[in-house]
Amino acid sequence: MELNDDFFKKVENKTSVNKQTILDLANELNNGNMKDEGTLRKIIQTLSSITGKSVSKEKENKIVDTIIKDNVPKGVDKMF
Repeated sequence: MELNDDFFKKVENKTSVNKQTILDLANELNNGNMKDEGTLRKIIQTLSSITGKSVSKEKENKIVDTIIKDNVPKGVDKMF
């Protein structure tokens, strides 16, 4: 699926997140070492900033620990 500028404009209108921010985050997710604590913390902070939701240090530590220890559910049905 090719994403065109119309798609990104719709996303930006609904979320106030611009195309370059989305592409930068996608690139970081694709190329980043998801077992590296620094990379994970940077992604968490970026997502926090983009969404306007604060993440406590305790919550950030828990997310990083869960990902590094590979305790992330493999399917949506396992998340709830």
